[in-house]
Amino acid sequence: MKLILKQDVLGLGYKDDVVEVRNGYGRNYLIPQGKAILATESALKVLAEDLRQRAHKIAKAKAEAEAIAATLQGVSLVIETKVSKTGTIYGSVTNIQVAKALADKGHNIDRKIIALKGVIKEVGKYVATIHLHKEVLVEIPFEVISDEPIVVEQEPEVVEEAPVVEAAPAAEAEEAPAAVEAEETTEAPAAE
Repeated sequence: MKLILKQDVLGLGYKDDVVEVRNGYGRNYLIPQGKAILATESALKVLAEDLRQRAHKIAKAKAEAEAIAATLQGVSLVIETKVSKTGTIYGSVTNIQVAKALADKGHNIDRKIIALKGVIKEVGKYVATIHLHKEVLVEIPFEVISDEPIVVEQEPEVVEEAPVVEAAPAAEAEEAPAAVEAEETTEAPAAE
């Protein structure tokens, strides 16, 4: 099914893009939500005329996105969160926390245009991608740290001492069996 997007849809396309999607996704989600319209011949002609008339507005939007991207260059974030003793985060870090950290630094970025790769559930360094315009992407490095110092509890190592076996000197060890044999030989003739 071919659709014309009426607004940006993360992972699919940008406003006024013609995209191919599955029927169910288009009919059950995109069209009812007002995010897309069917790409009929007349709709495509209207789109072409609108794009021609809005070319200068699109160039202005791209210039604004590039200006925002320039202000975001060199920005790195530190996100504090609750962490278990093993270094695992309670919950996960999402684009909402990244948007809040950017807002704390004076950059108001909509959370919907911030993308993270995978689920962040551990302390460490990551990268968030901000989709400012279909041709302008900014990568923001951020670090997830604990809100409290991590104290790793280690159990004290118990060292068991090996039992001490006193070794008999070699000379005494050889004499002991010889003495037993001598006693046996002395007892044997007395029994006769």
